Amino acid sequence: MQQNKVRKAVIPAAGFGTRLFPATKVVKKELFPIIDKDGRAKPVILAIVEEAMSAGIEEVGIVVQPPDKEVFAEFFKSPPKKELFDKLSPQNQEYSKYLQELGSRITLLTQEEQEGYGHAVFCAKKWVKDEPFLLMLGDHVYSSDAEKSCTSQVLDVYRQVNQSVVGLTIMSGEIIHKAGCVTGTWHLFNFLLSLTQVYEKPSIDYARQHLRVEGMADDEFLCIFGLYVLTPKIFDFLEEHIHQNFRERGEFQLTSCLDRVRQQEGMTGYVVKGKCFDTGLPDAYRQTIIDFRI
Repeated sequence: MQQNKVRKAVIPAAGFGTRLFPATKVVKKELFPIIDKDGRAKPVILAIVEEAMSAGIEEVGIVVQPPDKEVFAEFFKSPPKKELFDKLSPQNQEYSKYLQELGSRITLLTQEEQEGYGHAVFCAKKWVKDEPFLLMLGDHVYSSDAEKSCTSQVLDVYRQVNQSVVGLTIMSGEIIHKAGCVTGTWHLFNFLLSLTQVYEKPSIDYARQHLRVEGMADDEFLCIFGLYVLTPKIFDFLEEHIHQNFRERGEFQLTSCLDRVRQQEGMTGYVVKGKCFDTGLPDAYRQTIIDFRI
């Protein structure tokens, strides 16, 4: 397979945010504020976009519900009203201009009906075209434990292995029923994993029997971190599931299609040197506010 530069990132942001109701009745969860490491109060989606672009991504496609397109466009593409701009500090006036430049590299894509995470990713097919792309969650922010950002690490691995890459993290057996999990054989121990299975939200019994990884502690498993570099082959399998109306838990899911890409093209897991902060749950969002800037 010929290697292509990863130029585009896709961020699904079309969910209803039901777990953060009633706040999400008036504010999209992707627009909830956090304090970033530079001390600025930012909506979550901005921190994610900046993470992507700082790693060399040139264009970002954000998948939103049609009624929300105006809200995201207002933030990324419209300058502040003059009376607000005039009251900003010189530093924030410069940052406002920077936001407009950022917005010129953002495309707002729409998911007409909310039919699952896999369906949201599929809505980016025409925009991505025939290129590998970075996939990021719309309610997760990342903090690196290394010199390179979490996203840069995953992109570096893609350039090294020239196949789809899934960022991984270690989770205890108590919570893996909430996550996508993987197993495989180490290529570089504690670093790169040749994946042999990708499985969504396993029971602890299933994980103990089928998802053990050499060298991992008892009841610790490798789970999906929330950063992926995927080849466009993923869209073929998503399209097939949608046309066949193949749903899992009532929706079109991504994980089973990831496993099909793995079977056809191979897939590498990479244990990210960093932490992933979930802002889509009340307690996790509260903890992100406390810990993310540290």
